[in-house]
Amino acid sequence: MGNTNSGEKVIRIGGASGFWGDSSVGAPQLVSQGHVDYLVFDYLAELTMSILAAARARDPSQGYATDFVSVTLKAILKDVAAKGIRVISNAGGVNPQACADAIAALAAEQGVTIRVAVVAGDDVMAQLGQLRMEGVTELQSGAALPEKVLTANAYLGALPIRHALDAGAQIVVTGRCVDSAVTLGALMHEFGWATDDYERLAHGCLAGHIIECGCQATGGLHTDWEDVPDWPHIGYPVIECSADGSFVVTKPAGTGGLVNTAVVSEQMLYEIGDPQRYLLPDVTCDFSAVTMENVGEHRVRVRGARGLAPGPAYKVSATYVDGFRCNAQLTIVGIDAARKAKRTGEAILERTRELFARLGLADYSRTLIEVLGSEAGNFGPQAQGYTIREVVLRVSVMHPQKAALEIFAREIAPAGTSWSPGTTGADGRPRPSPAIKQFAFLLDKLRVVPTVIQDARVTPIDVPTGQPAVPPPARPAVGPELAPSGKATMQVPLIRLAWGRSGDKGDTSNIGIIARRPEWLPLLRAQLTPERVQQWLAHLVHGTVTRYEVPGIHALNFVCTQALDGGGMASLRNDPLGKGMAQILLTMPVEVDVDWRDLPPDAS
Repeated sequence: MGNTNSGEKVIRIGGASGFWGDSSVGAPQLVSQGHVDYLVFDYLAELTMSILAAARARDPSQGYATDFVSVTLKAILKDVAAKGIRVISNAGGVNPQACADAIAALAAEQGVTIRVAVVAGDDVMAQLGQLRMEGVTELQSGAALPEKVLTANAYLGALPIRHALDAGAQIVVTGRCVDSAVTLGALMHEFGWATDDYERLAHGCLAGHIIECGCQATGGLHTDWEDVPDWPHIGYPVIECSADGSFVVTKPAGTGGLVNTAVVSEQMLYEIGDPQRYLLPDVTCDFSAVTMENVGEHRVRVRGARGLAPGPAYKVSATYVDGFRCNAQLTIVGIDAARKAKRTGEAILERTRELFARLGLADYSRTLIEVLGSEAGNFGPQAQGYTIREVVLRVSVMHPQKAALEIFAREIAPAGTSWSPGTTGADGRPRPSPAIKQFAFLLDKLRVVPTVIQDARVTPIDVPTGQPAVPPPARPAVGPELAPSGKATMQVPLIRLAWGRSGDKGDTSNIGIIARRPEWLPLLRAQLTPERVQQWLAHLVHGTVTRYEVPGIHALNFVCTQALDGGGMASLRNDPLGKGMAQILLTMPVEVDVDWRDLPPDAS
């Protein structure tokens, strides 16, 4: 199996989905044009698990990403079977067996014979009572485990997936697993990598990390977005993996998008913290010395990942309901639009608070007024657009009782005739919804038993346990900073010198900054101190800023805590995942010599 290059075995894996809701074009494109051996899919965000749990509670046959079967596999199953392409997906959600049953029914309907395996064992809800008595606490906040939990699932690794493939499965459906495990499991199966071959495992995890977000590896979200051609037909990523762990990132021929070292570097830094200590269940990865090389059109070779033993625990993601939330939007047009919008939002909150008091209801638990278009929310004191003539008012609130938020929802539309001239855009009455929050904690691997269900047989999977805690990494000497030249200087926005990408983990945002030229890294190191980044983002980041060196790709990674207003569904911000954080940092002015005539064109 697999393609060959000069006799070397090369496995091609296509990343067909980055989340539940990704475009339906990815899988058919990769099947028809990608010449892939494997298709891998990622579907599960923390919120997704709670949505699927609610669906399963209403109907025991639900609880998985139904689109995976009814849309994606329905379109490609015959071709997948005919071409021998193997499929690995965490679309099983909280009910992977139901997902497998639906696949079996689809295969029967289409007259296709295909073997399906299920990876289970990630659900740890049954252990919560004991864990509560043991005093388990949340990883970031230190909070106690809530009394009422919706879901609790351990991020499993690649070993159950490898076992299912070893046993002949053509489609493997999992529940919660780390995003990169769907790729690593395939590579462990194909190349026979041992569980302690940490260098290769680290490369496999990096390969999976790069393609786990779909088109983000082929030009999606790229800083130099105008350089990325043909967005409607953007190619989904393909990795060509060799037995030594090195791999090439590419995309199907003839598709849109862009694959170069800048794009792949941005994706490598996406959603990681310490690049020397990227903790996964199968291996602890060190990406700090990874190198990338353009080896052809839309082809980037990646090598240099390092690995060491994983820690003794799985990360568990639990979700729980903490009251209710509601978001409302209005458009305000005309002179002083931003000030009119802010006053409108304040009036809505004051009026509804008075209504609550009359009815004996408590105050809001949280509120947030954002004036989108004024730049005030995202850029804070650096905002330049507060005099623009068209903005969107966004008022977000939380309350312990749904009835209170129904009152709030009724008081949005009246603003259209009551207060500011130029108020429009009320699109029906907003609906309150449960405020679902994440609770993450660690659980010893000894307390979790992954299983593979195939051909009516349930097989427990032996996972190495009892490892010591992962030690802090030895930090390399910090590289040089650029000494002042004594010449006259000018200010340019950081985007002239660097590419950037931001990601999230709970309430933490990471911002990867990659020097456009290796020789510019010392200048960035000198000017992008943690203190200056903290100051620039102080209106958004209320915790610490830590800077990590990534010299292999001439980059710095900034990890910002308490940066996302709680993050995910706990956040009231319009940007709860920090997608704009890198863009905000890229506007920071940096000093360069006035004779730097070879800077890229002004991208500000």
